[in-house]
Amino acid sequence: MSNLPDNAAPAVSPILPVQLGLDDKFQFRCRKGIACFNKCCENIDILLTPYDIVRLKHRLGITSREFIDAYTTDFAMDGQGTPGLKLATKPGSAACIHLTPEGCGVYEDRPAACRYYALGLASMRRKDSPTDEDSYFVVREEHCLGHQEPVVQTVRDYRRDQGVDAYDEINREWRQIILKKRSSGPTVGKPSERSFELFFLASYDSDGFRDFVASAGFGEVFDLDSSFRQELLQDDVKLIQFGFRLLKQVLFGERTIPLRPDAVQKRSARYRERLAQRAAGRAGDLADAQDKIYESLGD
Repeated sequence: MSNLPDNAAPAVSPILPVQLGLDDKFQFRCRKGIACFNKCCENIDILLTPYDIVRLKHRLGITSREFIDAYTTDFAMDGQGTPGLKLATKPGSAACIHLTPEGCGVYEDRPAACRYYALGLASMRRKDSPTDEDSYFVVREEHCLGHQEPVVQTVRDYRRDQGVDAYDEINREWRQIILKKRSSGPTVGKPSERSFELFFLASYDSDGFRDFVASAGFGEVFDLDSSFRQELLQDDVKLIQFGFRLLKQVLFGERTIPLRPDAVQKRSARYRERLAQRAAGRAGDLADAQDKIYESLGD
């Protein structure tokens, strides 16, 4: 049933109903000087991926937590409340917070969604399939004149030219987590609040996740080679990709990170000690929150 008046025309989707593969061609070019330049940035709804945040926080010279607080808005990605982040807009406007009169103020480090435009990406996992399948489609918005530009390229070439292929590769396991959670529905159950906290930390707050991995409690639970652990602490990309593995282990039981044989006993003893310290007024909130996460890691 439609809520439109009887004489109203139905809404037209900007998405062309044609599924494209990597070697299919489409016509489009965006350039400075085109009459619609910046129009797409004046009304945004951009979901941020983990690598988006890593690139942008380095671009701006701030921590991941500072970036989250100043440049994002939170939302629930599904009915269970899986935390997501969107790029913030200018106050009282739908325009991107990084939009300037000259164009994008962070162009070299713009998010994956911006790099894709005017393409869209759809991922699907068939029932009982261990892998996801990607397909692409053209987004043709009324204001956009780029579709009239005399440039034809394959999806593969466009992704490479925009640098989005590298973003997709780094974010691949994270996208798999989102897709598996959606496709599995109630069969995986609703994650605990602590699992959501870990999801947010590993997905978005890379600096906080680095502190987590560097902590004594983490080392007591996970049996990581010391040189590999040091690599994680020094490389944001390796760190977030390790975080995706950890999320798969916690959310779906896909164990690829070895636990220490005495991890359960040490975790329980440490948690009891922290409870006692808190009762005595000596425990900090951050340490307590970390230990709650440790307690859930082996479940």
